[in-house]
Amino acid sequence: MNIHGIFNIINYYIIWYSRGSAMSVQTLAEKAKKASIILSGISTRQKNDALSMIADMLYSNKEMIFKANEEDIERSMAENLPMPLIKRLRFDEKKLNEVIKGIRSLINLEDPVGKTLLATELDEGLELFRVSCPIGLIGIIFESRPDALVQISTLCLKSGNAVMLKGGREALLTNKCLYEIIASATREAGLPDNWINLLENRDEISELLKLDKYVDLIIPRGSNEFVRYIMDNSRIPVLGHADGICHCYIDKDADIQMAIDITVDSKTQYVAVCNALETLLVHECIADEILPRLKEALEKKNVELRGCEKTRRIIDCLPATEEDWKTEYLDYILSIKVVENIDEAIDHINKYGSGHTDTIISKNKDSIEKFLEYVDSGNVFANCSTRFSDGFRYGFGAEVGISTNKIHARGPVGLDGLVTYKYKLFGNGHIVADYSENRKKFTHRQITKQ
Repeated sequence: MNIHGIFNIINYYIIWYSRGSAMSVQTLAEKAKKASIILSGISTRQKNDALSMIADMLYSNKEMIFKANEEDIERSMAENLPMPLIKRLRFDEKKLNEVIKGIRSLINLEDPVGKTLLATELDEGLELFRVSCPIGLIGIIFESRPDALVQISTLCLKSGNAVMLKGGREALLTNKCLYEIIASATREAGLPDNWINLLENRDEISELLKLDKYVDLIIPRGSNEFVRYIMDNSRIPVLGHADGICHCYIDKDADIQMAIDITVDSKTQYVAVCNALETLLVHECIADEILPRLKEALEKKNVELRGCEKTRRIIDCLPATEEDWKTEYLDYILSIKVVENIDEAIDHINKYGSGHTDTIISKNKDSIEKFLEYVDSGNVFANCSTRFSDGFRYGFGAEVGISTNKIHARGPVGLDGLVTYKYKLFGNGHIVADYSENRKKFTHRQITKQ
């Protein structure tokens, strides 16, 4: 089915106005909550068929998506929005192919719902099972990247969750286009209406945050200030991260060329993302040898360097301030600090980092083990780029975001991070009085999972 003739760019405004005027955020949430109950029991096959239909329909309507995206980019450039934001906003053939590849990968992943996690016999004929189930209704507020809408909604679908989405104003037309395509595809696949919803403006965010009766989890993706605002203004549990202040530590036992290649990739492969490198730490024993070569390689990529006093004695660069160690640039800027040893590097990361992703470059196994053990981040790497911190690259299909929380989910949040569990107890006339009055005893024996 091709919906090009049904949903064109002009009609989005008409459709959205009529929908928004007819339904409050609370009404949408009520309907989405009911849809989440139905979705929680839908078979793996039906979910996968719906995902396949989404992929096909996205591709068949790609010209419409690209047209909407070009209008968003033109408007954003006219409004002089920052270039890193505009880079994240672009949704072209490459991005489309990436999200479709992600959907196909998601189809092949095991369904996270309905898995028996624990099986215990409490007594003969009284059996307890812990079984994975969807969280329910998830509210996700994300930044300018329209591809995030596809990744988030398809992950929620596979994990059996209904979703309420709020994207950035700069991606208004692209988000609407993608939403309508996904809603149409899943409606045709037999999924319940209102399992996916797209909110329009900032006022609706405030309303959404009050709906703890219906919304089970909020996942924000945005600035530090915005995430803090979400946490401070809602009783709904919040999962996510504020900043992506990622570090690379080059140890005294590092391979020089490897360190250069990994640093350049971590910083420049895509600067406008949360897993890009922001601060480089270099052991003083290797600094004289590697910093000039790093400067040459990074300046070829137009990276502006800011260094500590020790760094500036070796290479010519701008001075780094205390604020630089706390900054997520999302741009072609890198701060550099020369450290005395691995302990100073770990202390610096744990003080200034955001708990996102940090990597060590070293041939020394003891140093690697120490770094991975004591750096308090959701993702800790050895001898590889920070850019690997990603749900798709981890084999999760995609991700709804990176979590720096320590409870429920940490690191890239894929399918497993979007389910919780319930306990199912099967008996045969069992009553507690028999156990409290010592007529029966618990066996608490592990049994075969069903």
